[in-house]
Amino acid sequence: MAPSDALDWTTFRNTVDGKLENTKESRHSINPATGKPGPEVPISSREDVDRACDAGAAAFKKWSQVPWAERRKAIEAYVNALEAEKDGFIQLLTQEQGKPLQFARVELDMSIQWMRSLAALEIPEESYPEDNKDVIVRYTPLGVAVGIVPWNYPILLAAAKIVPCLLTGNTMIVKPSPFTPAGDLKLVELAQRFFPPGVLQCLSGDDNLGPWLTAHPVPAKISFTGSTFTGKKVMESASKTLKRVTLELGGNDPALIFEDVDIDDVAQKVATFSFLNSGQICLALKRIFVQESIADKFLQALVKATEQLKVGPGDQPDVFLGPIQNSMQYERVKGFFSDIEKENWKVAAGGTNPSGPGYFITPTIIDRPADTSRIVTEEPFGPIIPFLTFSSEEDAVAKANDTKMGLGASVWSKDVKRANRVAKQIEAGTVWVNTHFELDPRVSFSGHKESGIGSEWGVGGLKSYCNAQALFLGKE
Repeated sequence: MAPSDALDWTTFRNTVDGKLENTKESRHSINPATGKPGPEVPISSREDVDRACDAGAAAFKKWSQVPWAERRKAIEAYVNALEAEKDGFIQLLTQEQGKPLQFARVELDMSIQWMRSLAALEIPEESYPEDNKDVIVRYTPLGVAVGIVPWNYPILLAAAKIVPCLLTGNTMIVKPSPFTPAGDLKLVELAQRFFPPGVLQCLSGDDNLGPWLTAHPVPAKISFTGSTFTGKKVMESASKTLKRVTLELGGNDPALIFEDVDIDDVAQKVATFSFLNSGQICLALKRIFVQESIADKFLQALVKATEQLKVGPGDQPDVFLGPIQNSMQYERVKGFFSDIEKENWKVAAGGTNPSGPGYFITPTIIDRPADTSRIVTEEPFGPIIPFLTFSSEEDAVAKANDTKMGLGASVWSKDVKRANRVAKQIEAGTVWVNTHFELDPRVSFSGHKESGIGSEWGVGGLKSYCNAQALFLGKE
């Protein structure tokens, strides 16, 4: 990309029908490390929603007829341009989301990898030939989709919705989180060089924007990533027009750690997967279950590993935990800290939080709270976890499955045969053995129970943007 074509990182506007637009009103997010205002971004009106929906519907008529290979070629060019602009997105991501620069780089690298891997997928037609007819099942695009993106991984999770949607011949309106709108506005602005007007649009707004989009008669599909509470509202709104929905919601992921593990090695990994992104990952470890015979030794090693994790602004060196992303989530996480005295919890690590600007939380471990306590049954979505125990394989499975959630889980043991056996009994969409949070864009990602509906990524994710159509065709 020539320097003259580089993105301007000083202005952030909506993209509607291929054009960059300001709105009558604007707002700004907050840098969570400093409390200072972020860049001004639009507040979309209901009229903006109508125009974007109409533009998406008009663009769909032509885009859906573009051959798959040409759609893929446009996406590949878009990804190359994103890679050229990667450094700007990294800096903005740390400023806007708060995550340390090293993890902002990881998010951009994952976004690029995900986009390329997803763009390489195909949905083959299914053929069932008979003597007097040809029976074919094909997958046809739905129309306009709305991608509702959360604030924890705003670039990756937008990119992973955009590619399957556009590759399958749909058009998309991206709705960023109001806490992290700027990066997604730029992501969609960049795309205008590679797609016809209306194929990919972006609307920034306040709390009105989501309900306007989910209730609007034009969109055929909502892809939502966020909390279970909000996901239920999205589903309720979408039901009025029978929109297709994919919901990737909250998790309460257990780690089951058996007595034969290398304690120091696994404790280091468990601390990492619990407190990565300051615990603000739907797939972060949320409940740590350790076999009783090694519980005290493992807790000691886990505390040691946790206390080595540096907390601070994301632009400082060696920081592992940046701030909680926004004031609302910060107050929610602090609510769990206020329960420490009220519930008489035993604190193994952390327990107090730094003063001063920024939404910083010290990584905290609660030692063996009651199984019915809020820290066990709810998802804090922050760096505070319960340390719990189990007695047997059967007990481990029962405790892991004792939740309304079912997003991810991991089993840790040198006895891989046992670990695999346990993993197959866990009620969750993704289960790992001796690791956690390893993802593959070629593989469907979904939640069980109240952790979601439908799947993203993989061929299953592509099909979620399509109608299945059976054709009983005459022999020609």
